[in-house]
Amino acid sequence: MCGIVGYVGPREAVSVLVEGLARLEYRGYDSAGVAVLNGGGVETRKLAGRIAGLRELLARTPVHGRCGIGHTRWATHGAPTERNAHPHSDCTGTIALVHNGIIENADVLRKRLEQDGHRFVTETDTETLVHLIEESPGATLEERVIAALDHVEGTYGIAVVAEPDPGKIVVARRGSPVLLGVGDGEFLVASDASAVLGHTRSVVYLNDGDVAVVTPEGYRVLDRDAREQERAVDDIEWDLDAIALGGY
Repeated sequence: MCGIVGYVGPREAVSVLVEGLARLEYRGYDSAGVAVLNGGGVETRKLAGRIAGLRELLARTPVHGRCGIGHTRWATHGAPTERNAHPHSDCTGTIALVHNGIIENADVLRKRLEQDGHRFVTETDTETLVHLIEESPGATLEERVIAALDHVEGTYGIAVVAEPDPGKIVVARRGSPVLLGVGDGEFLVASDASAVLGHTRSVVYLNDGDVAVVTPEGYRVLDRDAREQERAVDDIEWDLDAIALGGY
């Protein structure tokens, strides 16, 4: 686990995602990656190593789109390799997910999913989540995420994008922080407010059990029964100089 970022709006997502990940470098990490909805599917770029290497990878093999998610990983389940780096994808390659936290029943879920025909390609507990979403019922991505999380034990902060729901990020949290950044015609997702500074100072801190649906038109916060919830918009009062001090 380590850092999560997400962006949806009028700009190219990659530049915002990589900038946000760079602002989370102080937390430590061993791999990094992004997934972007490009109109024809979900494009993922990731590697074991530093964000500088991710920038070089994206320069060689660019991806374009205005909605995406990113992650920096500090290995907990599985070695620090490109394959184990986030984002993770489902069997169809149409869903991508990033995750902070620990899925305590991952082994049980993985065994059941493999018996159902799912193909796992990583050593991570996180990959169980994206396969659960793949097989879960629902007309929308948020419905499938809510259905999948009913089977999960442990902690999570997640951000999910899917080809059938272009221009949408679904976010959920339990025991691992996630917030929304409310900008001018654009919206961000992050595990740490430092990742959204420079774009907005207006943030919505999600509560445990919240599921948020973020689109270019705005955001909705739901509970696990898909009922809309009100969450306050707070203003960040500190600035980026505080990051250089490590929070002190």
